[in-house]
Amino acid sequence: MLESCRNAQERWGGVHLLIDRWLQERHELIQAFDGLHVHEASEAASRDALQTFCEILLDYVSAGHFEVYEQLVREAEAFGDARGIELARQIYPRIQSITEVAVAFNDRCVDGDCHDSPGLVEELRRLGQLLQERFELEDCLIEVLHNAHQQSAATA
Repeated sequence: MLESCRNAQERWGGVHLLIDRWLQERHELIQAFDGLHVHEASEAASRDALQTFCEILLDYVSAGHFEVYEQLVREAEAFGDARGIELARQIYPRIQSITEVAVAFNDRCVDGDCHDSPGLVEELRRLGQLLQERFELEDCLIEVLHNAHQQSAATA
């Protein structure tokens, strides 16, 4: 998961401050997730690590919905990019459903009280898979919506 984050930063880093900041938040989210030791079923996530992860998770998904996606769609509209707008309409519902899972997890675990609940490791694994899918969808949006517009602006 961390490698795909690095690849996204290499592809789009420096292109736009908002995207840069968001990709940095993604990196912090991945680090916090890795700090939960989800791959080691015998080791439960600490209360503090879980609380930190939840805070970063909520910040990340909120920034996506309330800042980045809106900006990308506004760019597409400004450039008359019907293909990009249609792609966003197709991808957004899946991103939204993943956000709902992330917010529900946050609501249940934000205070860290679920750190010793049965099934937490499996729930975190599933959330990790969903986040990976979300990152791929977000990368697709950045690639199509932002990069195409950067190239159009450069040639104009």
